Amino acid sequence: MADAGAVAGSPLTDWISLGVLTSFVPRDAVDEAIEATGKNARRSDTTIPPQVAAYFVMALALFADDDYEAVARRLAATLDDLDVVGPRWEPTSGGLTKARQRLGSAPLAELFCQVAGPVADLDTVGAFLGRWRLMSIDGLEWDVPASRENIAAFGLPAGRDGAPGALPKVRAVTVSECASHAAVLAALGPASGARPASEQALARTLYHRLTSDWLLLADRNFYSWTDWCTATDTGAALLWRVKAGLRLPPLRALPDGSYLTVLVNPKATGKARDALVAAARAGEPLDPATARYARLIEYDVPDREGDGKHEVIALLTTILDPREATATALAGAYQQRWEHETGNRQLKTYLRGPGKVLRSQHPDTVYQEIWGYLLTHHAISALTCHAATAAGIDPDRIRFLRTVRIIRDRIATDPAFSP
Repeated sequence: MADAGAVAGSPLTDWISLGVLTSFVPRDAVDEAIEATGKNARRSDTTIPPQVAAYFVMALALFADDDYEAVARRLAATLDDLDVVGPRWEPTSGGLTKARQRLGSAPLAELFCQVAGPVADLDTVGAFLGRWRLMSIDGLEWDVPASRENIAAFGLPAGRDGAPGALPKVRAVTVSECASHAAVLAALGPASGARPASEQALARTLYHRLTSDWLLLADRNFYSWTDWCTATDTGAALLWRVKAGLRLPPLRALPDGSYLTVLVNPKATGKARDALVAAARAGEPLDPATARYARLIEYDVPDREGDGKHEVIALLTTILDPREATATALAGAYQQRWEHETGNRQLKTYLRGPGKVLRSQHPDTVYQEIWGYLLTHHAISALTCHAATAAGIDPDRIRFLRTVRIIRDRIATDPAFSP
């Protein structure tokens, strides 16, 4: 694995000192997000403007171990350079807390929507399969403080009410670029309590935003007829693992070992289902409201360290022609879904810190804090991806933790640098 200290013939610190990271969350985008969500400063809000609060939230993600005033001191010269604070800016923990509460989560969510996009290009190692950009969808959970407000909003895990140390949880589902690990779409909701937001429900809010040049990878928990149809109708290509119990009638074997199948709306049962399968076997056009052609790829995973399991992986795809992507190529591409786990680990372990609880005592600032983490992670992922692409190496070869440490050290020694 390559050291983040040297990329493309020059130290990564040189990339950072040139302000590459800052360019991914520019001041104009922050202003637009604040304007769009109606969070412009009132006349009374002269001490800490909303733009400062937004950058401060992102900096909290970068310096998870520091208190509010320490983070603010690191940013003082940078914020002055961005022309968003006055010369006598002396923030206190109480003032910063109030500034976060005034700002709320909406501007950070809007800002993420504006700036978070795929960052790999055609020269990035492992970013594409043919004409499709490899993307994946998955979820992760965050522990939040057990304040009265957070428990009321997020609840506690089942069976843990009143248990010592029990913490509310928030779930995030993200669509991320496999090569860079950068999240480009996200949805948040409670992961515990009486009405938790499931991964499937949160994912459902994202499918309509897929684009036609993506190949979306998903684990078997995400498949349903309705969700498959919603995602397919965007024009994106899909490669989803499905559970063994899904009824997938074989229609025709294909030269690469995969076969054509048909997905039938679960509302069609008995003779209605049989008629749709017969029409598919005859190669007739199908009403997409009732049935859709798909392609099934199955392969066996050998025993893993003597676990005695020969697991059969079943992958469904909308790419029906093996000439566009062979079964072997698609099975190999599906392994890139594990890059999402790497991105989640970068967020929760390298940025936040292993086992750490978020800072925020109120539900809206909990969401705000998570959006701050997603924005900061996206910016760092973009930085490392661009550096790796310039060097002609896989972004995985640049150590994320090492990059984070360089950025932290750079800000500490050269404060005229934005988070």
